[in-house]
Amino acid sequence: MITDSDSEKIHEECGVFGVFANESTDVASTVYYGLFALQHRGQEGCGIVVNDDGLFNSYKDLGIVNDVFTADVLKGLGYGNMAVGHVRYGTTGGNGRSNTQPIVVNHIKGRMALAHNGNLVNSFELREKLELEGSIFHTTSDTEVISYMITKERIKCPSIEEAVNRAMHKIDGAYSLVVMSPSKLIAARDPHGFRPLCYGKTEDGRYIVASESCALDAVGAEFIRDVKPGEIIVFDKNGIRTIEEHCGTAANSMCVFEYIYFARPDSVIEGCNVHKARVRAGELLAKAYPADADIVIGVPDSGLDAAIGYSRESGIPYGIGFIKNKYIGRTFISPGQASREDKVKIKLNPIAEVVKGKRVVMIDDSIVRGTTSQRIVKLVRDAGAREVHVRISAPPFTNPCYYGTDIDSKENLIACKHTIEEIAEIIGADSLGYLKTEDVSRLAEGSACTGYCSACFDGKYPTQIPKKNAKNRFEQKISENGKKE
Repeated sequence: MITDSDSEKIHEECGVFGVFANESTDVASTVYYGLFALQHRGQEGCGIVVNDDGLFNSYKDLGIVNDVFTADVLKGLGYGNMAVGHVRYGTTGGNGRSNTQPIVVNHIKGRMALAHNGNLVNSFELREKLELEGSIFHTTSDTEVISYMITKERIKCPSIEEAVNRAMHKIDGAYSLVVMSPSKLIAARDPHGFRPLCYGKTEDGRYIVASESCALDAVGAEFIRDVKPGEIIVFDKNGIRTIEEHCGTAANSMCVFEYIYFARPDSVIEGCNVHKARVRAGELLAKAYPADADIVIGVPDSGLDAAIGYSRESGIPYGIGFIKNKYIGRTFISPGQASREDKVKIKLNPIAEVVKGKRVVMIDDSIVRGTTSQRIVKLVRDAGAREVHVRISAPPFTNPCYYGTDIDSKENLIACKHTIEEIAEIIGADSLGYLKTEDVSRLAEGSACTGYCSACFDGKYPTQIPKKNAKNRFEQKISENGKKE
């Protein structure tokens, strides 16, 4: 059971990781540490595939990295010169074990393992066409659609990289991929560059591909650069080469919520440190929505950086207002019928000495339904705060996301039903201010990215809108007459 406080948050789909070495070594452990650093991107399931001279050995299961990959499991994966890994939070398909990644495909020309971060916008149409041609699907994720498209092309073309290249002409949407063949490791990013992907190199010559640079740091790899939007990078025994046929074919549309919430603060994405971007969000909030207050506090974790920025710009002292229980993850199970308020208290507790008798500015990264914000504001008031002024380091969510976050409708978005003043009253705040939509593009100062996707805030989608976008769009129900619905 997911805690109510976590179901209120926006979740990202997953993180990908790959390693290429020139000789057989303990690549499984390298992937393990890399996935550990990317755990924040997905906590439903994880997997690792090790390539030992063309023989693939894989293991995946539901749960977090530390629980799934015990010492015995890692030992069982053995040594190899390549490996790919994945952590998942499902935005398309259910959260069963079959939907965990990487996906392994055996075909007439060999094997392929694929790990994917993002969502396609034409996956339903592609899957329907593939099924009519006789393809049989074993999962309800669009990652399997990508694997089929690449495999179809691989059967007809001379190399795995060319198969990926051809498949990219047909798939549309957000995808950062790590693909492994018996002899090559491939990194590919969609032409819009929705999701991050980078690579680096260790002192002993191993190449590392990861969703975020923090995972490179975790395995001792030096960051080289981000994979360009539309770029395909091939790692093999001959070195590195790139295919840039898709580069520049679409406008840059990096998901700005990577900076606001998804990524780890110590990561650098497109040349901009995530912590710095969040501090910048707080500074912009202070300029747009000043408050007459005594202290600024942040809601852990991503609200802390923005709180520092708000304090710095406003001159109001910064304080540590909450203690977060680090031992409760997203899958915290409540024994018995404990109230939702108790779950919030167990996970997050205010420091009364910091807020008692004071006018408080409380910074958080987002408001989705408003239920958790309401409870957190109540915690601060119960701890003795005289006033609570809430500031949010993102604009209001008013639109679904089709590119890898779990907002698939407007139904539960409080900002679609209420004004800012009404939301402030609902959550019990004395005042409420959101980051201005026009300030979103100002967060990542110094970034190499030339454009951002903020469609969940402004409704301006960089791609076509999918005909079917529900999280369970590939799941079919059987009616009483035996027909698929």
